[in-house]
Parts: sequence; C-alpha cells; structure tokens
Amino acid sequence: MLYVKKVCADVTIRKLAVPLVLASTILTGCSRTGDIELEGGVGISAVRTACPIVAVPAGTGDITLFDPPASREASAIDVTATITNVRSTCSETGADVVTTVTFDVLGRRTRADQPRTVTMPYFIAVVRGGSNVTAKRVDQVTLSFPAGQLRASGQATATSVIAKSAATLPQEVREQLTKRRRAGREEAAVDPLTAPGVREAVARATFEALVGFQLTDEQLRYNATR
Repeated sequence: MLYVKKVCADVTIRKLAVPLVLASTILTGCSRTGDIELEGGVGISAVRTACPIVAVPAGTGDITLFDPPASREASAIDVTATITNVRSTCSETGADVVTTVTFDVLGRRTRADQPRTVTMPYFIAVVRGGSNVTAKRVDQVTLSFPAGQLRASGQATATSVIAKSAATLPQEVREQLTKRRRAGREEAAVDPLTAPGVREAVARATFEALVGFQLTDEQLRYNATR
C-alpha cells in the first residue's frame, strides 16, 4: 500500500487526461439546505466533496515491453498490460481526506512455453488545481504467468492523504456559491464561477488522485504514437 502525504515539489506529470472539475457533481431533484435553487423550485443542486477525483492520466494506462528492448516492431512485442477496473473509497471523517485506490492489471505475453513473472512499476500522484503535483509515490505490481498461459492478472492498491483544510472551500466562497438566486434577477444569470476569486478558490481546493504505469520517456512516446 502506498501512503502519500509529504509534498514533493520536484515531481511532474507530462500530460493529464482529466480536465479540472471546478464545480461538483450536478444533481437534480429535491434541494437541501445550502444547495443552489432558483425561485419556483426550478434550478440545480450542486454538491461538492473534499474527496479527490480518481483517474488514469492519458498515455499511462498501458505498457508494452519489447524483446529485444530497443526494437519497436510489432513482431518484437513481448508483454503488454493494461490498467482497468479503477475503484476508490474515500473517508472525510478526520483531519485528512484518505482515499484508497485499487485497480486491476491485465497482462498478455506472446510466448507461453515457460512460467514467468513480470514486474511493472506504477504510480499514484496527487494533483491540485489541475496541474500542480503535490505528491507522488511509485510502487510495483507483479504478474505471474503459468506455463502454457498467455494471460495473467494482478491487483494493485494505492492511498492518497490530503489535508481536509486544503480541500475545503473558504466560508465566503461557499456563501457566494450557495447564495439564493431568484429568477428574473441579473444575478440569477451569472455563474458565480466566472468570478476570478471564486474560480481560483475552487481550483485550489480541487484535488485529483491519479494512477498509472510509471513509464520511461520512450514508452510514453510509443503510447502517444502507436
């Protein structure tokens, strides 16, 4: 299991598949205290959670190993693997927001004569505001191929820990977002997220927990061009 808490400022991720989600899950139906609602009961309810968005960055969900390693011919493909079935559980009960991410790794090899184990590195990274990597940890997952079998699978687990205070909107921003807006008035037609201060505050409080294979530059290029 991975434990991510300390900020690592020297870590970067080249390309993310997940755009920054500045608002929250948009729900329809009955409103609750603090929800956004237009007069007459026609409107939306916006529910925000401190839990991070969990996803796989673009180009990191697959890995291809070659034999010989320097070749990129299709005939040289040795082992391929894919991350799938990404799931997460999140707890906001304490001072930290703790998210546990599990996922399956499905592998396939081209030669099935002998039993074989293949170890592949993967990462979990905590991204703030859509682009600022605040923590990253690398671990490994092992696939065991029995003799005569082309396929194997494994499961990996990673955990991110984010201070709840960092993922919580300031009270004044919450008030702007949940302020009652009456139909027909000018303020009802204005999205509060268009205000720079509100948008920036929501971005600072929005986190992502991203998992993927820890690829070399060459492997990233191969995934981008295949």
